[in-house]
Amino acid sequence: MNKKKTEQKTILVDTAPPWYTLPEAEILSKLNTNETGLSHEEAQKRLLELGPNLLDDGKKRSLLSIFLSQFANLMIWVLIAAAIITAFLSYTEHELPIDSIIISIVVILNAVLGTVQEAKAESSIEALKKMAAPNARVLRRGTIQMIPAADLVAGDVVLLEAGDSVPADLRLLTSSSLKIEEAALTGESQPVSKKIMAVEAASLGDRVNMAFMGTAVTYGRGSGVVVATGMQTEIGHIANQLTSTVKEITPLQKQLNQISKAISVLVIVIAALVFVIGYLGGSDMIDIFLTAVSLAVAAIPEGLVAVVTIVLALGMSRMAKRGALVRRLPAVETLGSTQVICSDKTGTLTQNKMTVQKVWNFGDIEDVRSPEIVPLLDALGHCNDSRLDENSNPIGDPTENALLNFLTFHQLWTVEQIRGRKRAGEIPFDSDRKRSTVAVAADQIFSSGTAKPDSKLRIYVKGAPESIAGRSSFVFKDSQVIPMTDELKSAILSANEEMADKALRLLAFAYKDEDSIHAEDMENTENGLVFCGLVGMIDPPRPEVKDTVKTCRKAGIIPVMITGDHKTTAVAIATELGLLDDGRIAITGADLEAMSEAELDNSVEKIGVYARVSPEHKVRIVTAWQKKGKIVAMTGDGVNDAPALKKADIGVGMGITGTDVSKSASDMVLMDDNFATIVVAVEEGRSIFDNIHKTVRFLLSSNMGEVIAILSATVIGFTLLSPIHILWVNLVTDTFPALALGVEPSEKDIMDRQPRDHTVPFFNKKEWGRIFTVGLVEAVLTLGAYYFGSRVSPETGITMAFLTLSLVQLFAAVGFQSERHSIFSIQPKKHPYLWLAFFGSAALQLVVVLVPFLRDIFGLVDLDMKQWMEVLILCILMLLFVEFQKWIARLRHEHN
Repeated sequence: MNKKKTEQKTILVDTAPPWYTLPEAEILSKLNTNETGLSHEEAQKRLLELGPNLLDDGKKRSLLSIFLSQFANLMIWVLIAAAIITAFLSYTEHELPIDSIIISIVVILNAVLGTVQEAKAESSIEALKKMAAPNARVLRRGTIQMIPAADLVAGDVVLLEAGDSVPADLRLLTSSSLKIEEAALTGESQPVSKKIMAVEAASLGDRVNMAFMGTAVTYGRGSGVVVATGMQTEIGHIANQLTSTVKEITPLQKQLNQISKAISVLVIVIAALVFVIGYLGGSDMIDIFLTAVSLAVAAIPEGLVAVVTIVLALGMSRMAKRGALVRRLPAVETLGSTQVICSDKTGTLTQNKMTVQKVWNFGDIEDVRSPEIVPLLDALGHCNDSRLDENSNPIGDPTENALLNFLTFHQLWTVEQIRGRKRAGEIPFDSDRKRSTVAVAADQIFSSGTAKPDSKLRIYVKGAPESIAGRSSFVFKDSQVIPMTDELKSAILSANEEMADKALRLLAFAYKDEDSIHAEDMENTENGLVFCGLVGMIDPPRPEVKDTVKTCRKAGIIPVMITGDHKTTAVAIATELGLLDDGRIAITGADLEAMSEAELDNSVEKIGVYARVSPEHKVRIVTAWQKKGKIVAMTGDGVNDAPALKKADIGVGMGITGTDVSKSASDMVLMDDNFATIVVAVEEGRSIFDNIHKTVRFLLSSNMGEVIAILSATVIGFTLLSPIHILWVNLVTDTFPALALGVEPSEKDIMDRQPRDHTVPFFNKKEWGRIFTVGLVEAVLTLGAYYFGSRVSPETGITMAFLTLSLVQLFAAVGFQSERHSIFSIQPKKHPYLWLAFFGSAALQLVVVLVPFLRDIFGLVDLDMKQWMEVLILCILMLLFVEFQKWIARLRHEHN
């Protein structure tokens, strides 16, 4: 039944040509309705056939299925196996299975965190639903009725006025100064003035005769016929993309999975090899089995997932303090490897606040208190519908808010003067006239102490420059009124064109003195004006973004602007920010629409700015970059950004201006909406990857040392360490130093590097070689310690091997604090956690050897001063070897 309803709905709505291209009469005919609306009976019939005006939930996963999916990871199963093995070993040794308990807690905690994060991500559609209006005013056979918005059907006639939320997609039938805020859907920063005539434009922002579900009416009133409901609306299309977009796993997840598989295979091979060698050599089956299991435990880096999770969580906390809130732990690392940032313009690159940039009166006005613009200042304040709230902040149209902010910022008007404005009459703005008019009594003209005119009223007119200039018979120039000439009019239009080329939003102002205002005689009222100036406004770039763009380029990151604004505005902002300094070009959504997939793939690296785009365009752009093998971050704040935010490798939402939909679809939210914060997040992300890389390298090399040492001893035929020794070394040396390495501060040159290539393995061949050689040296030093001690007794050899194996790993951890710079060049005060882990872990190890009853539990013996010195020398040799490795690596890098 549901399928049938959907098919009927699709036939009714989608088989028609784009609704914005048709005249009103043809639309009403196609929908079998008229200006008075549907009858109640017909509406009910269509509701049954087409279904309610609601967004589908999509396929929701239960919490149990989300929880169980957290275990679909090979390393998790390796950890579970490690927990079982260590529990068995503890049982055979009659010890409390502490290691098993810790591993189990880590696995369960990891699953719970993952479940909570994914459950939050399921809220995208719910956020979209909140944007839908709960009720709608409709005409049913000429009678106005308030009905639930869910009951709207195609063919209903909906009435709109300021303050309403548009309940469905409408083709407008009437418009009286109607303006609709569509920034959340189109990305355009200004409310759109609506018209009713048919248009040929393709992008959402240019469909001025349409009203879209979830947008807000800010001014005027109008009516429209419903042409799409529910999932057939523009928001519905976005909801469908959100449910159908598959989130790829991050590069870090992919590479750790690869390492997990390699470790798992290694564990099985080593355990089997030891068992076979021991059994064929005549060892007791149970003993050799325990030895093989011990070796398997040594090969498994039990702390790997735990440490990586904790490092990411700590990084998330640091980023939150710096303005970037991470919703998914792996996203912390992903941003650090980002190669392309596709950013929305409004509110991210710009301040999302219209600001007066230029005042012109036959020349740029530098002194805003100049007598030349006294009438202009009057006009700015009086011909303005914005009001002040209780905090004296302007509320209303962003453009008119900018004019009031200009007056108060320069102390040209006081708050009391703005609140005290009164009008003697008005003619509201009309999109066909492109102007609005107010009349003010003579005693209300108070700006800058200007002299009051002799007449009873002053008429102020505001509108498009060409409209105002065409109706002006005089100009206010050099503080006097003179007749308009062709030369003066040409100067006005030239100034208008010049400022428009700089993407300024322009308004012209004029006045005239009258005894009365006649709204019914607009021609006479708005003719014979005195032109008094132009005002240019823009949503200015954030001042710090220009340097941020330079930093991005230095760090090998490509910034791309994607906006719903007009191309002229986008190019002007992009040029000022340096986004096009590298020779890239700007195109529109229409240009993009005309491109095939192959053409876009070939051109995407040459395009720096996309203007007038739709949601589908944004997803195409992200996909095209991903086809180039790039890691793509997408920033955005609107509903239209949500599919691309979800499609991108990392979606970055805006915390202040962002909609609930965009936040829900994001991996990370910028709490200050500032593009510059992305650089902070990139630096933090790179630092976190560095720390994870050095942490995993430390864990693997340490475990490699244990494996080589124990395997060698087994092959030779003697016992190097017992299972309890292995568990203790893993607990002390794997956990604390690894965590300390995970919170190391960023290295000074971290933003001078190119982004990490995600196609390169987590460890390349050289790095695997370094891991193996460090492990080999650890094993050699450990076996050497056993050799020195065994000359006294086997127990002394085991004690020295046990002590050396743990301490050489701590000395190696100190060397691992940087994979590039020498330990001898660092400032100790900047690495407190590393030194705390080093001395703390060393103290725990020494306590086991020095405290008699603990020494007895572990089967160890006391050492003399010579033996202690031999252990210390072996540990120092370990640190020197790690430093020698880094020195060789630096030499190779310099030669390359």
